[in-house]
Amino acid sequence: MLVRELEAALLAHFPHEDTESWDHVGLSVGEPDSVVERVAIALDPTPAAVEDAHDGGANVLVTHHPVYLKAPDAFTPLDPVRPACAAAVYRAARLGVSIISLHTNLDRSREARELLCALLGSTAIASLEHPDDPDATGLGAYCDVPGELTLAELASICRKRFGGAPRVWGDPDAPITRIAVLGGSLGSFGDNAIALGAQAVVCGEAGYHMCQDLALRGCAPILLGHDRSEEPFGAILMNAVVNAGIDPAHVRRITLPEQWWTSYEQERS
Repeated sequence: MLVRELEAALLAHFPHEDTESWDHVGLSVGEPDSVVERVAIALDPTPAAVEDAHDGGANVLVTHHPVYLKAPDAFTPLDPVRPACAAAVYRAARLGVSIISLHTNLDRSREARELLCALLGSTAIASLEHPDDPDATGLGAYCDVPGELTLAELASICRKRFGGAPRVWGDPDAPITRIAVLGGSLGSFGDNAIALGAQAVVCGEAGYHMCQDLALRGCAPILLGHDRSEEPFGAILMNAVVNAGIDPAHVRRITLPEQWWTSYEQERS
C-alpha cells in the first residue's frame, strides 16, 4: 500500500466534510507514492513522536492532532524562537516519515462518541451537536448513567479510565443520571449539555468562567486535561489503519508522554 492510498482510505472513513474549516487533516508531510512499511500511532505529531516512529521502523505517523493548524514561517530544527511543529515537519522530512492526521473529522465519528461513553460505563445516545439524530456524525455525546452515581464516583471513574487527577466543579454528593462528554475543548457545548438535562459534562478543558457558570446552573464540569481526554482515540486510529489494509503486526501505538502533572499526584507518589 502507498502512503496516498492509506490517506485516501482513512479520509474515506473519516470524511473531509466532517472537518472544521480551520482544521488541517490528511497528509501534512511526506512522499505520497512511498510504500507504507510500518505505521506508528500517536496523539500528537511532536518531534519526539517523529523520532520514536522512525526508531521503531515506521515511515508513517498517524496522529489525531495535526502537526500544525497554520504553517510556521520556516521548518528548522527545534529552536526556542519557533514553534515545535516547525521541528516536527523538519525531522519528518529528513527521516522520511509521512504524517497523516485525523482531527475534527475523527472527533465527529460514531467511534469517538461510542468510545467516550463506554469509558464512562454507558452507551452513547447521540452527539451533542445533533442530539435528535443518533445516526448523524457530530461532536461530543451524551449518555445515561446505569444505576446510581454521585459526582465524586463519576470523577473517580474518569481518573481510572482516562488517567491523571481531573479538576471537578460541583457538589461531590450530587446525583448524576445523565452525562455529556466531549474530547478536547468544551467550547460552546456546555449549553447543549444543560439543554439535554446532563448533570455533569466530562471534557478535556474549559475556561474558568464557563466552568463556574455551568456548575452554578447544575451541570458539573469534570476537566480531564485535553490530552488525556483524547488519548483513547489512539485505539480508533489503530483500528482504522488496520481496516485500511495494514498488517496489525506493522502498526504500533506510541504511548502518551507525561506532559503535565499536579502537585497532589507528585506528593502521593
